[in-house]
Amino acid sequence: MNAFPNATVVGHPLVQHKLTLLRRKEVSTAEFRRLVRELSLLLCYEVTRDLPLEKVSIETPLEEMLAPILAGKKLCFVSILRAGNGILDGMLDLVPSARVGHVGLYRDPQTLVPVEYYLKLPEDVRERLVIVVDPMLATGHSAAAAVSRLKEAGATQIKFVCLLTVPEGLRVMQDEHPDVMVYTCAIDRQLDDHGYIRPGLGDAGDRIYGTK
Repeated sequence: MNAFPNATVVGHPLVQHKLTLLRRKEVSTAEFRRLVRELSLLLCYEVTRDLPLEKVSIETPLEEMLAPILAGKKLCFVSILRAGNGILDGMLDLVPSARVGHVGLYRDPQTLVPVEYYLKLPEDVRERLVIVVDPMLATGHSAAAAVSRLKEAGATQIKFVCLLTVPEGLRVMQDEHPDVMVYTCAIDRQLDDHGYIRPGLGDAGDRIYGTK
């Protein structure tokens, strides 16, 4: 049972199957990148489930009809650099018209506190549903800092998507941003002394880009 009201665990069999494949240490960089892209598509499907629709008049090859289409401003995806771009690519496959923003944060290795070095958002971010993406919600500090910057920029509708999280990170998000729902494939056991998710899948950014 999920003890965190701010978290939605996407339990679809395909999501869980692909996550298991992703966790394996022997997975190549190319296969890891492909699996992240596939999981991103499935997560995007889930996080956009409640988007509003409106009816428009169109003509099929046979007749005119009223058909549903997305209402209002399109989405905005915001990637937490650099690993977030691995999820961003898959989501843009599904919603190519979405606007894109980037937040550059790195975690100080001693304090684990996030330090911002880059921020670029659409001018009308306050009018859009913003979906923040980062493969791992670990300590939660980087995610919370990114969401805070988005709120400072005027964003009021924010969701967060990650592949994995842990209770520690969810508590930070729940305390600092109780209005932001977290969508994830799994809630893992804990963080280790270095801030890594256990059992986890290693460093997502390094595995996506083939670095160490």
